[in-house]
Amino acid sequence: MFIDSHCHLNFSELKGNLDAILDNMARANVDQAVCICTRVEEADEVLQLAEQHANLWATVGVHPDNEGVAEPSFEWLVARAANSRIVGIGETGLDYYRLNGRSVADMQWQRDRFATHIHAGRAVDLPVVVHTRNASVDTMAMLRELGGFNDNAGELPQSRGVLHCFTESLDVAKAALDIGFYISFSGIITFKNASDIRDVVAYVPNDRLLIETDSPYLAPAPHRGKTNSPAFVPLVAQQVAQTKHLSLEQVGRLSTDNFYRLFSKATELTSA
Repeated sequence: MFIDSHCHLNFSELKGNLDAILDNMARANVDQAVCICTRVEEADEVLQLAEQHANLWATVGVHPDNEGVAEPSFEWLVARAANSRIVGIGETGLDYYRLNGRSVADMQWQRDRFATHIHAGRAVDLPVVVHTRNASVDTMAMLRELGGFNDNAGELPQSRGVLHCFTESLDVAKAALDIGFYISFSGIITFKNASDIRDVVAYVPNDRLLIETDSPYLAPAPHRGKTNSPAFVPLVAQQVAQTKHLSLEQVGRLSTDNFYRLFSKATELTSA
């Protein structure tokens, strides 16, 4: 009934408890989850999770906040994306939150990395999973500029993807929706001080909305501050349902349909 579109099951807080996590997912009616890659060095581990478990999928990419790690090349991303268990490119994007004395101009390495992911996503026609923090203007500008939206030749498909764990303004959401992107909401929308993000939830069309945990982080209320897990994604759906005046079942179905539309390499699992 539910799909966690963004989690990190290979992270140390979760990988030692994988059997229990999968059992808890089943009990919570969470049918599938996407294991998001954040470094070249973890790409094999993330893919292995997806290859060993039919209800898990994987992405390939390097998080914008990771420094001092191997840099992904266009060729590496494209080659890895050919695997049938890889359903997206990322986590990628821009993050200016921790400049550590640097200027935005000094973050060109992030913009170069993001551009590589955008180009790879178009080349293989897979969605890009976008992280943006304190960098929404540059993030949206790069997606518009490099995403093929002004490319009349039409040699490559336009960029498609999702702004994950959305915490930006309504204007940023509108800009993403204008280029066909999806918006994914995490447990943050259950926090008492997140009324502005719930306003975005109310605005986003039903056919452009995804749900996620971003586990092991950002556990939704009433588990805030604890280790998050894909089994908690129904709590995100519950808040979406309340905000949009829908039933929980409707949110489960529409977010699942949206997931398969965007992550089109993933296949729906049916019980025997």
